[in-house]
Amino acid sequence: MIVAICAGGPIREVAFSLTPDKWIGVDRGALYLIDEAIIPDAIVGDFDSVTAEEFARISKAVAHIEQFQAEKDETDTDLALLKALDYAPTEIWLTGVTGGRLDHYEAVLRSVYTLQRQHPEVTFKLINPFNEIQFLQPGKYALAKDTYAYVSFFAYGETLTNVTLRGVKYETTDEVIEQGTTRFTSNEILTNGSISFEGGICLMIKSRD
Repeated sequence: MIVAICAGGPIREVAFSLTPDKWIGVDRGALYLIDEAIIPDAIVGDFDSVTAEEFARISKAVAHIEQFQAEKDETDTDLALLKALDYAPTEIWLTGVTGGRLDHYEAVLRSVYTLQRQHPEVTFKLINPFNEIQFLQPGKYALAKDTYAYVSFFAYGETLTNVTLRGVKYETTDEVIEQGTTRFTSNEILTNGSISFEGGICLMIKSRD
């Protein structure tokens, strides 16, 4: 089961080509989906970013609506992530969460980081038309040569040790990725390769121009 969440960031940041099993619209993101003839299975948020007329359109199109007060501890995207977990998914994709306000983007990163640690059985990805962002826990992962030509790795929270990269332009063996370093930015996937590491959480960003 793959659940995709469409948030209300800049519409240019939404990957409408995604084909999940279920869609969740977040606030204005619900309107984005409906305008693309994608009917979400559920919509979540305080809906402070849509007009009364737009909310009426959303309410008419979608059967399951969870509306919250604007004054709350969780962000709308946090609420959508919790809703997505109710479906017992194998993967959760988020789109419409990059670009626009940087505080919102940072909040999403922190929420996904926390949930990834709490739910190692679920794969979380942030996706826009040019990038795919994912948190990796210690272990070994395949790096597929697909539509993304570039891949970057960053330590998130703790230093990464024994970092071994294969099938990329700049291979490494038992390297270290420390907090704050940019040395592992913009590598290139040459063949179907892999990354393995120990300790910490790795933020992997796959990109294309």
